[in-house]
Amino acid sequence: MAPMAVALILGWCLVAASRAQQLPRPSLSLHPSQGVSLGDNVTLRCHLPRPAAWVELYKEGKWRSRKEMDQEQDAAEFSLTGIKQEDAVRYQCQYQGLEQPGTSEKSDPVELLVTDDRYPPPGISLSPKEHVEMGSNITIQCWNKKYGAAFLLHKDGHSAPIQHQEPDDGGTVTFTLFGVTPADSGTYRCSYRIGGCCLLFSPLGDNVTLEVIPRPAIPGDNGGASRDLVAVVVGRWVAAIVFIIILTISVLLVAQRRQMQSDERPGATSRSPEAVQFQVFPGDSEGLTYAQLQAVTPSTHPHGTSTTPEPPTIYAEVGMGGPR
Repeated sequence: MAPMAVALILGWCLVAASRAQQLPRPSLSLHPSQGVSLGDNVTLRCHLPRPAAWVELYKEGKWRSRKEMDQEQDAAEFSLTGIKQEDAVRYQCQYQGLEQPGTSEKSDPVELLVTDDRYPPPGISLSPKEHVEMGSNITIQCWNKKYGAAFLLHKDGHSAPIQHQEPDDGGTVTFTLFGVTPADSGTYRCSYRIGGCCLLFSPLGDNVTLEVIPRPAIPGDNGGASRDLVAVVVGRWVAAIVFIIILTISVLLVAQRRQMQSDERPGATSRSPEAVQFQVFPGDSEGLTYAQLQAVTPSTHPHGTSTTPEPPTIYAEVGMGGPR
């Protein structure tokens, strides 16, 4: 068991070391990337993330050629002249590190699509019509019964096909655009892959033009989205103000109820004006005379009872402004 454990540990260490030294993958591009026909010239460019000692090009997974590199180069170029049918395949590249030992993984594959002008272009039609409103569903049909193996839908301004589909038994495909918007407006064409060989395609066929008409604005709605935003903000402010008012009223009602409960308790002193005595004290240092004013308040109690309170005495200050 011990030798087996040691072997496992050593194997794990070797795998970890190889992963730590693994070089980043390169990337491969085509120039030109589209519109290549038989007989044209194409350049494949392998982009290097690290200095490389050499770069190799692979065609359908098989080695094709190698280029020696120096430290200053960050890309290697491979030229294909006089493109033939068998050149319309997938390509990859990889490199040997110059400063860091090891060989990188192969790049993601790129496809060299080649057009063969000897084949007839496909037919195309658009339904229901070329001018439609937003939200409509549009179908584009393409057909070529004799040669079509797979059809591609192209839109002007896009470097790659936007859809692809296998044809039915009659050699026809139907591409559907659901809920179209103004962004779907444009010119469309079809091509098809020629069955039996490589990445060989027919020329682009005739075009159809789609125009998506925006929905008319609602009458009286001149503000658009900005007005909707203002309405939302105002609504939230109004809701906040109403909440504050309700909260304030609730607090005041609770305070008033507590005050009423406190006044109704036994032994609570009455705050009748008849039981309040006011006294005013002199406000300066000069000798002033005081007059005692007595306010007689009619009693509400029957005569002869001993519980009648004494009339309150109110003191007032009279200032004599003249000389003494």
